[in-house]
Formats: sequence, C-alpha cells, structure tokens
Amino acid sequence: MNQIDEREEWYAFNQETIDALLEDGSEADADYTIEHHFASTNFDKLEKVAVDAFKAGYEVTDAEEMDLDDGGTVYCFDAVVQRKLNCELLNKDTDALLAIASKHGVHYDGWGTFFMPRDDEETD
Repeated sequence: MNQIDEREEWYAFNQETIDALLEDGSEADADYTIEHHFASTNFDKLEKVAVDAFKAGYEVTDAEEMDLDDGGTVYCFDAVVQRKLNCELLNKDTDALLAIASKHGVHYDGWGTFFMPRDDEETD
C-alpha cells in the first residue's frame, strides 16, 4: 500500500470514529484526550519516534513491552494530545504522525479516546 492510500484509509477511520462517538451520544464540543498509538519490534527506533512526537507538541507515554502470540516482543507507546472531535485537526495529526512513523520505520496504529457523555444526559 502506498502512503497516499494509507493516509486516505486513516482519514476514513478518523471520520468513522468521530461519527460513531457522536452517534453513541458523546459530547460534540468536549476536549478529548486523543492517544495515537505506535509500535515496533525495535526499541531504539520507537524511542526516536517518541522524541520526534514530543518535539512536534505531543505528550508521550512511557514505552511498554508486550509479548506477542508468536513469542516475539513489541514495544509501544502513545503520543497524546487534547483535541475536539474535529476531523480536519485529526487528519493533520495523522499526517504528522504517519510521517514520523515512516521516517523511523515503525508502525502507526491509529488513535483512541474515551466516551464523553453529553451534559444533557443526567445520571442518578
């Protein structure tokens, strides 16, 4: 897959994720903690991604080591930013972070966030 196709797939993912959150009743105007995920079998490469992500304005989490089903090991971390559920902003983040991942030969694995209930949904 070329970089343009990959970028378009992530753009579609961004819009689908925003739509799903809003359809499920998440707050449209809230500030969300967006966690962009990276993974690599090479810790040194992943560390360089973390440095570049930090320089680009993202908070970075400590790397974690995970054992894979095939017996291998992968290292991962998140680049965290506060954002509204704005597809244009998330697409810009995607562009920047895909470029950083590509530069260092690591895997960008999309983003996640937490559901934020609307203010009008009262809970007792």
